Amino acid sequence: MTKQNSALIEGLKNRVSHTRLIEPAPKPEELEHCYQAAFRAPDHAWLRPWRFIECRESERDHLGQLFYDGIIEDGTPLAEHKLNKIKAGPLRAPLVIVCYAELIEHPKVPLLEQEIATGCAANNLLTALHGLGYGAVWRTGAPAFSPGVRRRLGLGGSQQIIGMLYIGTPDGGFKNPPLLNSSDYVTTLSQQIKIA
Repeated sequence: MTKQNSALIEGLKNRVSHTRLIEPAPKPEELEHCYQAAFRAPDHAWLRPWRFIECRESERDHLGQLFYDGIIEDGTPLAEHKLNKIKAGPLRAPLVIVCYAELIEHPKVPLLEQEIATGCAANNLLTALHGLGYGAVWRTGAPAFSPGVRRRLGLGGSQQIIGMLYIGTPDGGFKNPPLLNSSDYVTTLSQQIKIA
């Protein structure tokens, strides 16, 4: 294994979500490198379904209000304190990126596969940010599944929100994730279906 590949694998093994994020956020030139990594996600038929909307500074206030208004419009039964928490959510990080899939009908690429490709791109983005020393957390919840939020973001029926990435510098530094036991998650075909 080369030194470069070893560093990549160690970075992947140590990536964790960070919920407490502060300034600084990535600079535009750093984000450009991360987007290029995102665009290398698996992509059947080169449809490139991934799309990203960046929200910084006062745009985060607008995003929170948009979440609140969209969920109210949907008639989602949430208590006021939960709605207010959703509204304030984008202020918990200096940068929020809404990730969505631009879905098209294709004879060989189901819509689900296009959503998965967009999720892979979002994960590549998270991993690249980690490689540059930034922290992030992927959030969904009511805003990700709200037709009202989609409308307010200018998204139509062929566009599906995959999640929101909250990004910044980890408050308190990086965590050491536990090492998981592969045998708890990996099996062989012989073990799975009891091949004699």
